[in-house]
Amino acid sequence: MSILVIGEALIDIVSAAGSPDRYAPGGAPANVALGLGRLGSTVDLLTDVGDDFHGGFLLAHLRESGVSVHARPTGSTSTARAVLSPDGSAEYDFSLRWAPDASLVDDGEWSAIHAGSIAAFLSPGAAAVDALLERGQASSALLCFDPNIRPTIIGAHESALTRFEVLASRVDVVKLSDVDADWLYPESNRESQIERILDLGASLVALTRGSEDAIIATASARVRAPVRTVDVADTIGAGDSFMSSLVHDLQDSRSQFDAMSESELNQLGENASRRAAVTVSRAGADLPWASEEGA
Repeated sequence: MSILVIGEALIDIVSAAGSPDRYAPGGAPANVALGLGRLGSTVDLLTDVGDDFHGGFLLAHLRESGVSVHARPTGSTSTARAVLSPDGSAEYDFSLRWAPDASLVDDGEWSAIHAGSIAAFLSPGAAAVDALLERGQASSALLCFDPNIRPTIIGAHESALTRFEVLASRVDVVKLSDVDADWLYPESNRESQIERILDLGASLVALTRGSEDAIIATASARVRAPVRTVDVADTIGAGDSFMSSLVHDLQDSRSQFDAMSESELNQLGENASRRAAVTVSRAGADLPWASEEGA
């Protein structure tokens, strides 16, 4: 069976001081789908794109990486302007639409479902996320969620936190960054943030911390995954690469989390960190292929 990814596909307009704007395919869920396809997973992406040049570019780009895209192209494709700092980090400004047609995947059966980012919070498409996660629960698919918090888009903290916790309580795997965790739970330390998400019902939590070790935790084990040292082109797609690695490696593991050893969690973290390192070593969300050395 395939993996279903639900979420936005858009064009990143990358701006850096002294350089012309660079246009690149992006959107966190689309990047996750792209990464899964490149790692050899069979993957479907339910998304919303325009029938313009940018939409056609996105569809071709995803399909070249083995992603089966389900969308009814119309109107203008969403964009995200990423402004790069000298250290390669990025801040975003979005122009978005999120209204996917879930009937396009009515006949699907999936080993795993991943949802996240803006698509998990933004109406009307958030209703499709809920319905498909409910289908996944009924069919015992592995359910994964990355909030990829964008405060300027997802609304007030209280309502966004409630939405995050509702989704985190329904899935098996939650991956988030330290920036996400601090926005959601600003008064808590790392251990408390992880425990809170595990207490909501998630079976595995992965918390990435930029240039510091990532933390991967279940109710019975906790490990730190060292970040690989590379020359950083930019950080675009790093978290998405980490997420796609987790989904790829865990897609058949829904009933096994409580029994996972520290060694198994270490291997998950090593794989995800290695793949994310490939991504940050080159410009844009250029996630690794399975055939690449080190991927």
